[in-house]
Amino acid sequence: MKKKVISMLLAVVVAAGTAACGQDGAEKKTKGNSDATADVGASGDVNSEGEGSDAVADADEGKVINIYSWNNEFSQRVQAVYPEVKETSSDGTITYLKDGTEIHWIINPNQDGVYQQKLDEALLNQADAAADDKVDIFLSETDYVFKYTDAEADVAMPLTDLGIDPDKDLADQYDFTKVTASDVNGVQRGSTWQCCPGLLVYRRDIAKDVFGTDDPEKIGEKVKDWDTMKATAAELKEKGYYTFSSYADTFRLYGNSISQPWMSAGETVLKVDQKIMDWVSDSKEWLDAGYLNKTVKGQWNDDWNKAMSSESKVFAFLFPAWGIDFTLKPNWDGDNGAWAVTNPPQEYNWGGSYIHACTGTDNPKYVKDIILALTADADNLAKITQDYAEFTNARSSMQEAAQNDDLYPSEFLGGQNAYKYFAPVAENIKMAPLSAYARVVWS
Repeated sequence: MKKKVISMLLAVVVAAGTAACGQDGAEKKTKGNSDATADVGASGDVNSEGEGSDAVADADEGKVINIYSWNNEFSQRVQAVYPEVKETSSDGTITYLKDGTEIHWIINPNQDGVYQQKLDEALLNQADAAADDKVDIFLSETDYVFKYTDAEADVAMPLTDLGIDPDKDLADQYDFTKVTASDVNGVQRGSTWQCCPGLLVYRRDIAKDVFGTDDPEKIGEKVKDWDTMKATAAELKEKGYYTFSSYADTFRLYGNSISQPWMSAGETVLKVDQKIMDWVSDSKEWLDAGYLNKTVKGQWNDDWNKAMSSESKVFAFLFPAWGIDFTLKPNWDGDNGAWAVTNPPQEYNWGGSYIHACTGTDNPKYVKDIILALTADADNLAKITQDYAEFTNARSSMQEAAQNDDLYPSEFLGGQNAYKYFAPVAENIKMAPLSAYARVVWS
């Protein structure tokens, strides 16, 4: 562990917004694992063989697994599908495994960069920490994952050092998620159970009023690209509606298309890609034309939340699966079935929580086992999809879900199978070049 590099990480904590795969705050505390029926299988067994497995097999495992995250989402998923779980404490801070090992959940909020600050402090002390105090697993978001997968920093272990072969064990993952979790040399240093393709989510009543139909296929034709979308926005304005709530709503679609990182390693000059300048000019055009609500400033604020209510004149939002479940649904005050999904004007990804094995962990076998159980086991991923309505990082099962309307209807979307629209978007996502300075903050 290079303390100088870790000190640099500590100094480069990027100001955090609250955009996350799920929101911080109270979450259900689950005790026990009685519903977890999936078996990790040979690839996820703690004694499984693989490249680098000798080092894993020879390591003496500690009795405390410290996991750093910003909310209880990952804890819930582990409790739901990891077969070694026995029970979890009533306050949710400790999960007990069947052999007596304890998972300690160290949760700090994303707001104001608190999570990254606390994590960076722990990483700075990792080399000298007592065994039971070492970070074993930590999570990062797509917005700042590059900061932690940096090869020189060496805070996230290469998966091959754990005995995980990404080409074999993670073959069913979407390619862009593997690239996102890799360093500049192409070495994968993390894995995720999530894939976060985004769609256009629209109000059925507004669609009927303006277009005479709320059919997702027909609405999809009216929003299929930006030129068509602009013409559709003019129709919406004539009827007194906004297309989107805020200029911030479209940013990620442009931001996902940049051709160069904001700043490369060793550079001191921030580079603004032409796609970002296109977003600036297009946003001004749309604001001046009245297609966006000028009173809604950014996202993750009260005005933005109210734009999702039944009193709002906003036609659509751009959300991944977690955005519908964690953001739109809680802010909607009407009946289920009022919203539907269709294709976006441009493929994009929003979010994703990456699991990293921390360099210096004294629990490499369990860390390997947890990563494989959560991100490589098809049955576990299917259970997460069914129980939490997540679009998971398993191409084959998501393609199957897209074809199975009976098994995957959304109550909130009036029985619509959203995976039918998510799956094609996921296949076409090409992740923009990342840097440690790429996090977006709306204020």
